[in-house]
Amino acid sequence: MASLPTNTLSSGHLLTLGMFLFGIDALAYSELSRRTSWRHALSERFMARPASQYLGPGEDNITLAGRLMPEVSGQFAAIETLKAMADTGDDYPLVDGLGRVLGHFRIVRIEENQIGIMGGGLSRGLDFVIELERVD
Repeated sequence: MASLPTNTLSSGHLLTLGMFLFGIDALAYSELSRRTSWRHALSERFMARPASQYLGPGEDNITLAGRLMPEVSGQFAAIETLKAMADTGDDYPLVDGLGRVLGHFRIVRIEENQIGIMGGGLSRGLDFVIELERVD
């Protein structure tokens, strides 16, 4: 397995969705899970197991989860930017920190849980979950 040049690795750059950069300065996630499936059609047969035919790739979903703490890293405006992107209904290229294109994804869900509520109802941070769905 070939090793990558160390100058291509950036500790601050995690993932890019369109022009939005997931990273320490804007929004860093701590967990990334990917669920990929493939489609098979079944045809019933008499006195035998069903026949199967491969139909091609199925769903490809990515879930990003993390905690945003503006006092430490990130900014609340990053979540608002992602909501605005989701409001368009568009899909965006998703590129990892090493430059690999993972496909075109759209934002299908953003979940926020405010934590550390202070006076006036302001939160010190929030836990988030962002779900992406591949469309290409």
